[in-house]
Amino acid sequence: MPTQPNSDLDIGPRERLIEAAVAHAAEHGLGDTSLRQLALALGTSHRMLIHHFGSKEGLLVEVVRRVERQQRVVLDELRAGLDPGAEGATAELGSRFWESLTDPAVQQHERLFFEVYGQALQGRAWAMPMLDGIVDDWVGPMAELLEAHGGSPTTSRVDARLAVAVARGLLLDLLATGEDAAVGAAMARFEELFTNMVAR
Repeated sequence: MPTQPNSDLDIGPRERLIEAAVAHAAEHGLGDTSLRQLALALGTSHRMLIHHFGSKEGLLVEVVRRVERQQRVVLDELRAGLDPGAEGATAELGSRFWESLTDPAVQQHERLFFEVYGQALQGRAWAMPMLDGIVDDWVGPMAELLEAHGGSPTTSRVDARLAVAVARGLLLDLLATGEDAAVGAAMARFEELFTNMVAR
């Protein structure tokens, strides 16, 4: 599901630059773009980007963190639109959210996520802020959802962590292979197994 820029006219220049960079990344990617090229595309100067983010790499981290936050908003909205007491509600939520994550419109965002994630795992200082909450920010809300459907606090966190890991692994698979049908089948099978597992 494509992310939409904030229309609030009161946001500051840093926020506007992040939102513009998120939109630009969705269409063009950011990895091979120089700081000056990026500044031109965003309608600003490289000095302003350095002022607000320290470097191009600092901006990349902020873009990834913003997209992650927007994806969690999408998950919350999907959750709010489903009847939690309905049979298969959890499976339906998983399917709809996976569809939003695999929308071609956000593939550039996913590529950037894994690019910066890899740099953080290599210990690059500029990328390290990305690791803050990279797992827990997802595990927490998902564990709450599972608890609401009868899971224990301990088991729900374990199951939520498993779901996050599988989703990220299959997203990486999709980006690497482009095999939509095969990856989709793998996710559908996981959803079936996961639903049966958490229902016990």
